Amino acid sequence: MKIKIVINNEFKEFNVPCDTKLIDLLRDAGYKSVKRGCSTGDCGACAVILDGKLVNSCILYAAQTDGHALITLEGLGDINSPHILSKTFAAAGAVQCGFCTPGMILASYALLINNKKPSKEEIAEALSGNLCRCTGYEKIEQAVLKAAEEMRKGE
Repeated sequence: MKIKIVINNEFKEFNVPCDTKLIDLLRDAGYKSVKRGCSTGDCGACAVILDGKLVNSCILYAAQTDGHALITLEGLGDINSPHILSKTFAAAGAVQCGFCTPGMILASYALLINNKKPSKEEIAEALSGNLCRCTGYEKIEQAVLKAAEEMRKGE
């Protein structure tokens, strides 16, 4: 089946079997920030932003994204020009092993594009679909609060 998707603001066309999961399409296409964790939609390691909403790519078929736009971590910056969330996560030590970090950053980004001044409770809710086995989430929360502050300054 032929599908057309905008990934990180770039138009892409793919020929995929109808049973291809979105995570497999993305990883095969080189988007390595999308991690395979639980494969059941419970851990958030495979999170992407689809049409402005955080979703788990392991439970979506690639065909479901035909005609839509999505963002992976690669779409938020790179090593030479990192997004403010990547900077604040690193500065706060909120990266630990790094496996959950892409999903955490995308969940934070999805929150901050709609809520410029989130409370700690709102941050906890936004991150509730992302599991981290290395931290107590405190440093992640601090990173999101700092990023929100920096993003408000930049407006």
